[in-house]
Amino acid sequence: MDEKDIFVRHIGILSEDFQHNLGIVAEGQQMLSKKLDRVEGRLEQRIDRVEQRIHEVDAKLSKKIGAVAADLTAHRADTESHRTGYQVSESKD
Repeated sequence: MDEKDIFVRHIGILSEDFQHNLGIVAEGQQMLSKKLDRVEGRLEQRIDRVEQRIHEVDAKLSKKIGAVAADLTAHRADTESHRTGYQVSESKD
């Protein structure tokens, strides 16, 4: 074997080692991609549940705000209808 053959064989070994390592990296990337897909799916489900809860809370708050507004309107109407009948005075005894 001369130097050229040794060099070519060495390059071949390095190439095989590089291909092997590249395969390991590709496999790792594929595993990470699958894991990210699973995490993304779980995250989407959680976000959907949070959005649903926000809508539920918003609906409850809207009802409560509507009830408070109705009570305030009724109170204001009652107060205005009695406006002439009441007079506040400060007396010194």
